Amino acid sequence: MKNKIKLALVATLALGATSAFATNGSNLIATGSTARAMGGVGIGTAHGAESALANVALMNSVESNEVAFGGMFFMPDVSNTDGVNLTAYGLANESSSANSASDLNVIPEVSIASKMSDTMHLGIGIWGTAGMGVDYRDEDDKGQLNMVTNLQLMQFALPIAYSKNGFSVGVTPILQYGSLDINYNLSVDIQKAMVAGNMQAQGETDMAVIGAEMNKVTADRNVGAGVAQDLEFGYNIGAAYTYKGLTLGAVYKAQIDMEYDGVLTTTVGGMVPGYSNDKLSTPEEAGVGISYKYNQHTVGVDYKYINWDQAKGYQDFDWEDQKVVAFGYEYKAKAWAFRAGYNHATSPISEQSLTSTNSAGLSGGVSNTFNALGFPGVIESHYTFGGEFQVREFTTVAFAVVYAPEVEETFKNFLQQDITVTHGQTSFSFDVKYAF
Repeated sequence: MKNKIKLALVATLALGATSAFATNGSNLIATGSTARAMGGVGIGTAHGAESALANVALMNSVESNEVAFGGMFFMPDVSNTDGVNLTAYGLANESSSANSASDLNVIPEVSIASKMSDTMHLGIGIWGTAGMGVDYRDEDDKGQLNMVTNLQLMQFALPIAYSKNGFSVGVTPILQYGSLDINYNLSVDIQKAMVAGNMQAQGETDMAVIGAEMNKVTADRNVGAGVAQDLEFGYNIGAAYTYKGLTLGAVYKAQIDMEYDGVLTTTVGGMVPGYSNDKLSTPEEAGVGISYKYNQHTVGVDYKYINWDQAKGYQDFDWEDQKVVAFGYEYKAKAWAFRAGYNHATSPISEQSLTSTNSAGLSGGVSNTFNALGFPGVIESHYTFGGEFQVREFTTVAFAVVYAPEVEETFKNFLQQDITVTHGQTSFSFDVKYAF
């Protein structure tokens, strides 16, 4: 049964290449065109069937039955400049700059909710929720190590909400599918430089001895374990209170521990011998939100906390917790709506000291290299807008545009030279909604 579920989820993912940087670290700012157009607000702002993951308690805004399906065209623009000048070891200067070829991704989503009684709502849905990826495999230069990373996360959920006298609570049991691939290439000269650097760090000063070890390296080394998959359970819980036009909401999302056999152990171990961890968890989240609706206007604000530094795998790369603030506005007429918003969270990635080694055994330079080259989730601000149009009595079409301005960060890599990542994003989301 577990393998059959995996195959079904893989088939859905096959609608498009869902390796992307999903803006708040590796998480999407929101699922669904309505929330994305409003800066990602959804903890205290109801979005019908699309509330299942944002705050399941607000699924009670569905008046009878609602189906929303669509997807997102996600276009990250990532480039990297990596300093790999090895002339100090009598080797080549392999420093280079390149653009990641992973620049167009498709992320699907389906949300269904039904009012079963005056107090009970049930739903079902499947969403692409997070991911990250770069692709430098076709670069002739060696500086980017021909790095390819690809994380895909998709959640299947059966949300349920109970409401009475303005109060509502809900739970969303989640089955999460994940897929991870990391692959890179170490040239002969980079390997020789690593050998020399490690021996010198251990106190070896005899250049003849160092040179003899360097000469044992005769071929490029490809590092990778292939694609690994996992399927794990999690849950979200939510609560809300609505009084006239005011809505207050709170949500908690449990950490989901995903394990990708051999992937991290092999690829991180290629730079840090002895590294042994294959878990890359979806982090715990908690948040609150508020919205106010007056006539045709709705204004919403969300605040949430993403616990990256306790998420297995991410903590090994020294990711830091994020505090996310989102603002959203909607003007809703009878047959159309306009939406806009803003979302901000400081980057979870910062430069690590070259003189220290973390609890996972990674030096600052190794953490900086993997973060800036393979996992550059450095985006901070997002400007959003969108709308909705009624095309038939029970059918509307919604869209959202999200623009994240370019961010540039420079760290020191595993060779103690500069590595610079530049990252910007644009995405277009579309949903067809059917209420009956």
